[in-house]
Amino acid sequence: MDYETIIGLEVHAQLLTKSKMFCSCGADYASALPNTHVCPVCLGMPGVLPVINRKAIEYTVMTALALNCTIPRYTKFDRKNYCYPDLMKGYQISQYDAPIGQNGWLTIDSKLTKKRINITRVHLEEDVAKSWHRSDYSLIDVNRAGVPLMETVSEPDIRSPEEARDYLVKLRNILRYLGVSTGNMEEGSFRCDANISLRPSGSKKLFTKVEIKNLNSFKAVYQALKYEVRRQKKVYEEGGKLIQETRGWKEAEGVTVAQRSKEYANDYRYFPEPDLPPVIFDKIWIDKIKASLPELPEAKRERFMLQYGLPLYDAGVLTASGALADYFEEGVKIAGCDKAKVVSNWLLGDFNRLLNLEGMDIENARVSPANLVEMLELIDKGVISGPATKTVFEEMFQTGKHASDVVKDKGLSQISNEDELRTVVKKIIENNAKSVADFKAGKQQALMFVIGQVMKATRGRANPAMVKDILMEELGEK
Repeated sequence: MDYETIIGLEVHAQLLTKSKMFCSCGADYASALPNTHVCPVCLGMPGVLPVINRKAIEYTVMTALALNCTIPRYTKFDRKNYCYPDLMKGYQISQYDAPIGQNGWLTIDSKLTKKRINITRVHLEEDVAKSWHRSDYSLIDVNRAGVPLMETVSEPDIRSPEEARDYLVKLRNILRYLGVSTGNMEEGSFRCDANISLRPSGSKKLFTKVEIKNLNSFKAVYQALKYEVRRQKKVYEEGGKLIQETRGWKEAEGVTVAQRSKEYANDYRYFPEPDLPPVIFDKIWIDKIKASLPELPEAKRERFMLQYGLPLYDAGVLTASGALADYFEEGVKIAGCDKAKVVSNWLLGDFNRLLNLEGMDIENARVSPANLVEMLELIDKGVISGPATKTVFEEMFQTGKHASDVVKDKGLSQISNEDELRTVVKKIIENNAKSVADFKAGKQQALMFVIGQVMKATRGRANPAMVKDILMEELGEK
């Protein structure tokens, strides 16, 4: 039997507020000592009262608008009741039936077409404490408890692990462009729960749904969903039945494992949070936030293709990061629009390679857009070329020096003096008689070898075009 895969994603993103969701404790807990960013409110002490973080509300509204959601006039917070060691109060303040954002969507590129993934809701809640499990005991760090946590819930419109990964990448890029979350999955600030089920192709009847919890990397989401598709198919093909449950992903073994039977909404006994008033949105305030939204990745990608004549691939990679897109545009502003493709080539080539080697983001790079353009101008003027260009850029990347200073300090300016080059060429011809003979016998690759020897002898400083012309003259081919 052929099966269709049905996937819906629930994505939790910690918001970049200075304080926690319902108290004044600092939300920057990652580098703090355990249990130092705490107070009676986030410790869940009796008699304390929460206070709503206005900035967290604003960030959630921004996200909901960017995801084409409707913002209702009224929203409220609810108590989600369950007992777990990392839940300090014995309940979580969340949102149930009146979320901040409703009925939105975003598009992904799927099989050379744009596919719309509908979004059910965007709501706001508080994060829980962090458990540290040891061999025979566990520790609790309350620093994370109460950090604003925004949840985006998609409709089950995703049809493959590849589409799930693309959706997550697109969503994270939007959050980063908005500046509302770091989106760093490895730090736990962007986490995903995946709901997956199968159905016979062409049928409307869904088989039993399974939820995979706390996936913290794009790779984990992709691999866990791929495994779960195989597992569920095998169960059905062998005549078995699935139960609705929560499963965890064990990356080392490459399998999902059962954790507990799936809870339903009534298991949480939701009721309105009695210590917090409802939030009534002012239309003027919502319109002001909407007007302040930055240009988002998809719109920027289309503009880069139209304004700068970039191919789809270049525009897509450059706009995947707001910082990279800004760097590119600053460089093009200095160099001119006719140099857009050249700037793009450098950013996606050697620049990106060195950033990856250093594990560095472009906003921390020592080479400014102005310095990069200065190097490109030296190339255009014939001051540097070939291997020397690579050497100059790597030195700029490591030290932050200007290209002209690197060229001067290392003596890397291009040799364009004909007499000087002819002397080197004659010596190379004399020392490589076999390659010369091979070229004269019709082996064109031999000529490239001889040119390479000249470049090597001049440390990449020789003008390549002049070298070839002189070689052809000396070999009687011109």
